[in-house]
Amino acid sequence: MDYKDYYQVLGVPKTAGAEEIKKKYRKLAVQFHPDKNQGNKSAEDKFKEISEAYEVLGDPEKRKKYDQLGQNWKQRGGSYSTGRQAGRNDEFGDFFGGGTGFSDFFEAFFGSQSTGFGRPKQRAMRGRDLESVLELSLSEAYHGTERIVLVNDNQVKMTIKAGVRDGQLLRMKGKGQSGRNGGASGDLLIHVKLIPHPEYSFEEKELMKTVPVDFYTAVLGGKVHTEVFGKTIQVPVKANTQTGAMLRLKNLGMPEYGSIERGNLLLHLKIVLPPEISDSETELIRKASELRNH
Repeated sequence: MDYKDYYQVLGVPKTAGAEEIKKKYRKLAVQFHPDKNQGNKSAEDKFKEISEAYEVLGDPEKRKKYDQLGQNWKQRGGSYSTGRQAGRNDEFGDFFGGGTGFSDFFEAFFGSQSTGFGRPKQRAMRGRDLESVLELSLSEAYHGTERIVLVNDNQVKMTIKAGVRDGQLLRMKGKGQSGRNGGASGDLLIHVKLIPHPEYSFEEKELMKTVPVDFYTAVLGGKVHTEVFGKTIQVPVKANTQTGAMLRLKNLGMPEYGSIERGNLLLHLKIVLPPEISDSETELIRKASELRNH
């Protein structure tokens, strides 16, 4: 079998120090990690190769023996074994996802004993984060709600506080993929999508709604009633109110997420004529028009 140049694999000189070797290994491990290259067999093989190279060059004792024997290792004594547990590259197992098996060259060079040498140590591995999109109505965002989310065939109950925004990311710790070898579970990441409402719009904490006002109330003044997500409120309207006028009601807008503070409710008034006007009403309006024109 061919000799493996581990220095060339990591792209470091033979004079490289431990920190330089570790830094280069970490950089390459991130680049070729299987989680970032799913389905890429070439990247998977490269990841195994750099892990094996670091197993040797990252261990002072194995590196010393590797340097001493060099390419003439077959003629200078065959295999070598420290009797120690392999898997040095697993010190980054939680970050990179654990070690991999070693090549025939590695086992022939260093040996494989009953102590487990040449096999990766099983380290605790954190489960992956899982992601999901959750659609909510504006009313649910206004009041807060509870939802049941299906994760890996398991029902997860989640409480959503009032004031959640469109595009907001909610994290449920420990509700993602289960860890391996005793590792912690990943998180569940919920991307919130708010369904547009036909009557309301909002910006930041300002909730906006258009409210119809009948002709006579707009002229004479009075009160109009409107509903705000299940709550009916009564709003005073001044005489001679023009269409497009805006009323600002404090603390009735969208809440700050996770807070009791609320923004304002902005009511845009729209003057609406009666659907039908009687002859008597028409005559009175004509007289009012004549009075205004004289």
